[in-house]
Amino acid sequence: MIQHQATTVLDALLGQLSRCLASESAWQVVEVRIDPAVQLRIDALADREIEGLLTDEERNEFKTLVNAADFITALQLMARRHLTANFG
Repeated sequence: MIQHQATTVLDALLGQLSRCLASESAWQVVEVRIDPAVQLRIDALADREIEGLLTDEERNEFKTLVNAADFITALQLMARRHLTANFG
């Protein structure tokens, strides 16, 4: 239930933001990819997390990177929805 509420709130927030996107901007958001060096860092931290070896600083970094990646993914979903709704 909490996950559904969070998704609904996120949809409401990002929905407002996605309406601000012109089609070119929406396409640019959809095409954003995580930099390979950043992905390597996320993967390294994930491996350390699985092994139970993260320091508090690394855990905070990992959470920040994962949250940022999740935000980008959510924004891309909203941009795709915007493009589909407006341009089929």
